Amino acid sequence: MTITRRDFLLGSTATAVGLAASPVLAGTRDVNCIFLTLVGGPSQLDTWDPKPDAPSEIRGPFRPIQTRIPGVRFTELFPKMASQSDQFTVVRSMHHTAAPIHETGLQLMQTGRLPEDGCEAPHFGALLSARKGSLDGPANVLLPGPIGFTGVNVGHGQTAGSLGSAYEPVAVSLDVSQEPLRDSYGGTEFGDDCLRAVRLIERGTRFVTVNMFQTVYDTISWDCHAAGGSLRSELSHYPAIASSFDHAYTALLADLRQRGLLDSTLVVATGEFGRTPYLNRDGGRDHWAGVWTMLLAGGGILGGLVIGSSCPLGAEPQDSPVGPSQLSATIRNALGLPACESPVPGIFG
Repeated sequence: MTITRRDFLLGSTATAVGLAASPVLAGTRDVNCIFLTLVGGPSQLDTWDPKPDAPSEIRGPFRPIQTRIPGVRFTELFPKMASQSDQFTVVRSMHHTAAPIHETGLQLMQTGRLPEDGCEAPHFGALLSARKGSLDGPANVLLPGPIGFTGVNVGHGQTAGSLGSAYEPVAVSLDVSQEPLRDSYGGTEFGDDCLRAVRLIERGTRFVTVNMFQTVYDTISWDCHAAGGSLRSELSHYPAIASSFDHAYTALLADLRQRGLLDSTLVVATGEFGRTPYLNRDGGRDHWAGVWTMLLAGGGILGGLVIGSSCPLGAEPQDSPVGPSQLSATIRNALGLPACESPVPGIFG
């Protein structure tokens, strides 16, 4: 009997829905998490959802390259990820309908909802820490430290909220300068923090959040408005930023796999929103919550899948849209936490 890829995915969908409906699921999975917060919001068109057939004012300057998934292309900025795309799942239909500002997106991606009555919802790391405690050492770690001012004086979704100070994330000092794998992670600050995250998970930490950047002001980041004369990142800075991520992300997954930790470690990588499909007059892209691409791996997540798609202009979901509450349910499902909604269909093995 031959099982086609379609048969396999349909079976996986049924399994995922069945797991979500099971009242005994919460608390039965012993999965930890590394959450890579791509502060600033990467452009979907210039990273993992290129539109080479779109007009020049949309498609951007980077050429597409083929990945290991037939018919799926990334931009040329991610050669390592393209060659290892069977190791993670790409969600190309992520979106939200709240204000397209850094703060709301960061709250939605890391808690599943916006604050209510002025109280920020607990971060996923705080929830996991409160439910399962620590294996050894701090349960909930934030690297390299909290996000600073990003435009509005409200939280970024990285606190314990109403759970209290006992479950707040902590920063640690962990020297990786002599680690033999440091070069494979890229030798950047972000690469070092990803390496620290794996070592912390190996030592018993439940949840590690890595902020790729701690601000979007007067620094190079994913926030590519290309504001004239400032240090904000233009698309010309994307090759260096993307290379840092390309090295660190692939090394992190390989390191977890080699240590036997990938099946028990969910790895989430997402920005707070995407970027406008049209280039602005400065040659950059502005905030856009209409659609963007995020990545999921480990923790029971299947590899080599593409969930959803964006429209031909990369402006909105074309099929299988994924919102914050469904992402939250997927993360909670993987971590064995209670969830009110079903996870993304077909994503668990």
